[in-house]
Amino acid sequence: MDSQNSTEEITFILLRLSQYPRAQTIFFCLLLMSYIITLCGNSLILLLICYDPQLHTPMYFFLRNLSFLDTCYTTSSVPQMLINCLVTIPIISLGQCLAQMAAGLYLGVVECLLLAAMAYDRCVAIVDPLRYSVHMRPQCCVLLAGTSWTAAFLLTVVIVLTMPLEFCGHHVINHFSCEPLALLKLACSDLRFYESLMLGIGALTLLAPFAFILGSCGRILVAVLRMWSMEGRGKTFSTCGSHLTVVVLFYGTAISMYVMPQDRTIHDRDKIISISYGILTPMMNPLIYSLQNKEVKGAFRRLMGRKIDLKV
Repeated sequence: MDSQNSTEEITFILLRLSQYPRAQTIFFCLLLMSYIITLCGNSLILLLICYDPQLHTPMYFFLRNLSFLDTCYTTSSVPQMLINCLVTIPIISLGQCLAQMAAGLYLGVVECLLLAAMAYDRCVAIVDPLRYSVHMRPQCCVLLAGTSWTAAFLLTVVIVLTMPLEFCGHHVINHFSCEPLALLKLACSDLRFYESLMLGIGALTLLAPFAFILGSCGRILVAVLRMWSMEGRGKTFSTCGSHLTVVVLFYGTAISMYVMPQDRTIHDRDKIISISYGILTPMMNPLIYSLQNKEVKGAFRRLMGRKIDLKV
């Protein structure tokens, strides 16, 4: 197919999750189940944090942002993937593809920056607890969260506006959704500048926050080892361990996708990686933070107790 000048006429074909009907049905059910778990889990955390005054702290302010973010992140791609499972040939226009790509990039970058802000919050709380209320006052929390959302928007605008929009070949995106790297494989233009730009932004939004988080974890580890109380150590390791689990899963897969050297072919490994940071991480976040957090479980019990009292 020849390269087209009018972007309005360009359409792409997306891959289905599987070419085998039985496997496609299984994948559809698993994807739908994970999406429902993600929505329910993150919605529950949002409800608990808004309802329970004991969770009105900086840590849960950032967790509320993360839960809202993960709900939007999965919604930007999973419904389209579910629809694609039900049609014979999944087709998407260039405009829809760019919108989906921009939403995914924006929310992904926000998560990168927000996890770093959460690491800073935990580091201050453990390393300098006496001045925690000064460092993490409400204005500071709003500033950190607002900077994450705003900086991610500006970086996404740069990526989208500089993206080459001349495509050639079969117009089949070798992916389940409009992943930026998969879409770039169809571009006819010289990609050296754009790939350098993507690499620079990837280093800024992935490597830098990841290094900051690892440094914060190192300072936390030193502070924890100086504690005399075994109960205090256990509580600290539980809180930071849950955050570190999310960090390793999200950053590890995203860095291997966007920062590590890539060839001109999208492999099945890349599709699995995108599922990991795009679907599994948002689904696991509420499970990790709720199952290993006594305060969240306590808030849930108080909410259930209040509902039972109202019924009586």
